[in-house]
Amino acid sequence: MTTTPTLNFCVTYPKPNPQASLRLFCFPYAGGSSLIFRTWLDSLPTTVEVCPIELPGRGMQMRTALFSQLEPLISAIAPVLLPHLDKPFAFFGHSMGAIVSFELARLLRKQYSLSPIHLFVSGRHAPQIPDPDPPIHALSEPAFKEELRRLNGTPEAVLENAELMQLLVPILRADFAVLETYVYTTESPLNCPITAFGGLQDRKVSYDELQAWQEQTNAAFLLQMFPGNHFFLHSAQSLLLESLSQELWQITSEIQLLP
Repeated sequence: MTTTPTLNFCVTYPKPNPQASLRLFCFPYAGGSSLIFRTWLDSLPTTVEVCPIELPGRGMQMRTALFSQLEPLISAIAPVLLPHLDKPFAFFGHSMGAIVSFELARLLRKQYSLSPIHLFVSGRHAPQIPDPDPPIHALSEPAFKEELRRLNGTPEAVLENAELMQLLVPILRADFAVLETYVYTTESPLNCPITAFGGLQDRKVSYDELQAWQEQTNAAFLLQMFPGNHFFLHSAQSLLLESLSQELWQITSEIQLLP
């Protein structure tokens, strides 16, 4: 299946695989694009079709308007994603992507009676835990840049490149606003299993805050930790993909046994 960009975002199919048993929709962290997941394609089982999500204002959607609140964002994503949910699917999201995929799963349940077969959340504390950090999305330019440096997710060469920062800062401000204005509301736990991934040296997200994702599922829960800071999905990518592959292989094996 191929897609054309929409006004808000698009599903990408870098390596279409119509024979796959499962589609894995991947949601990026704040400031990230679908390119984060392009190197994953050859590391996951051939039974899985990797479908990175391109959010507004970046990559192929550079000219589309950014979202600064979560509820309008997932309300825009759901109807566009719907035609792609014609076979079993799972979500993977890192940091901001974890919250986007979680709330999207809840919206799909509520409005369409659909559910991912598995939810993979990475580098993000459970949604019911309030964010202890003060908001940064409205800081002055110098202060915002200093916070980005402290978070260690933006290379110094990029921080010092005025032209790149002119493109990146509006995206980051909008994404941080999505996270910092998010208000969790209590609903019944999801019925799909949840796997949480974390970085052993991540100062933003603790083991206990990851473990708390268990409260959001009625099904199985697994927590795995990897060496690295908040961006362990890059520094420990091979270990993460090995673990993800094992779980996806098991999931697709079970799907193929279904009548």
